Amino acid sequence: MASQHSVVGKPATNRRVLFGSLSGSAIEWFDFFLYATAAALIFDKQFFPNDDPVISLMLSYLTLSLTFFIRPFGGIVFSHIGDRIGRKKTLVITLSLMGGATVAIGLLPTYDQVGLLAPVLLILCRIIQGLAIGGEWGGALLLAYEYAPENRRGFFGSVPQTGITIGMLMSTVAFGLVSLLPDGAFESWGWRLPFVASIVLVFVGLWIRKGLAETPAFREAKESGDVAKLPIRDTLRDHWRSVLVAVGAKVVETAPFYIFATFVVSYATGTLDVQQSVVLNAVSAGALVSTLGILLMGALSDRVGRPKVYLAGTLLIALFAAPFFMLLDLQMSWAVYAAVVIALGVAWPPVTATLGTLTSEIFTTRVRYTGVTLGYQIGAALAGGTAPLLATWLLARFDGAWWPIATYLVVLAVISFVAVACSGLVVRKESALIQAREATANENSKVSA
Repeated sequence: MASQHSVVGKPATNRRVLFGSLSGSAIEWFDFFLYATAAALIFDKQFFPNDDPVISLMLSYLTLSLTFFIRPFGGIVFSHIGDRIGRKKTLVITLSLMGGATVAIGLLPTYDQVGLLAPVLLILCRIIQGLAIGGEWGGALLLAYEYAPENRRGFFGSVPQTGITIGMLMSTVAFGLVSLLPDGAFESWGWRLPFVASIVLVFVGLWIRKGLAETPAFREAKESGDVAKLPIRDTLRDHWRSVLVAVGAKVVETAPFYIFATFVVSYATGTLDVQQSVVLNAVSAGALVSTLGILLMGALSDRVGRPKVYLAGTLLIALFAAPFFMLLDLQMSWAVYAAVVIALGVAWPPVTATLGTLTSEIFTTRVRYTGVTLGYQIGAALAGGTAPLLATWLLARFDGAWWPIATYLVVLAVISFVAVACSGLVVRKESALIQAREATANENSKVSA
């Protein structure tokens, strides 16, 4: 065993760990955003044809939203495996499932070819994607976090978070290239190419992860016998308060992202009549700046602490909520770029960079995979999948006024600020309760003996 532990902290091992963590995360999100783009451009016509194009588009978007509500179930299943069997094996399963489902989507027959079977198969593939991505995030995070040197956990934990923005950039480039094909070619087979080609990325990710050993923290827990038999039970019994903290921390990370990166496209092009290319290029620029910002904020958190960086991010999001829309309303290209780049590249990174490490630090090793995954995926289901829909409804309800959406972002920031500000108190209370229960159990065992 000593030889296994001795590799931890070596530069070569650290690089492979970070590549292993990032590659899977980026591939998962690449596949996720491929589907999101195709749902807007292709799936309504080829899988949900209807006399009313609005209904077709809504059905297509419904399959996109489905993932957010499937993800918590995937999180429960794969976090159980991760806390019982190991992080590495779980990541191999989730990446294989995600890649297989994505390639299958690229090979599916259309509604014109097989009728209702086409949307049924598409939804089945989407469910598999949702289950896989529900388990991937926690494993990718813990692969980096549990291998990290103690003084660099913030930076290591921020690396898999960049997979979100890298995956978005990769999917944008992929669809941008195939969209250059003639319309007939793009609609018949061109859109399928990025889905089928993703198998190459999956094999690369699996190859990188193949050479990694199980994380040191999990190996130590397994050697000492401190592995939960039923992680979900132990998590909800001993750490339900921490799960609530993790859910609260997630909401200001996920909803603003989908407002700044997704809703902004329909708002700027539909309500404000900004050119679509300007908005899409602004989102791509924001994603690129955000990738660098996440790494910088992760490194900063190693110096000043995770809570300080995270709480600063919640304040930035709250303060920029109104200026974001004020800049967009200028309907000028530079203002659109400024709004999106500041939102995605400045205000959002302090929150997303520290979210994973911060939540990992409030759970013990034996239930860490389950704890961080539950908090993350429940928070995503509550605030992520609903954010663009809620923002669209608020815009219609208040006659095109943006201030209710800005208020919504501020409310989320307050919720997350309070949750993380109370995290230290929650951890101390849970630790005291666990120690008291263990002491009582020891006394009872002595008496019975």
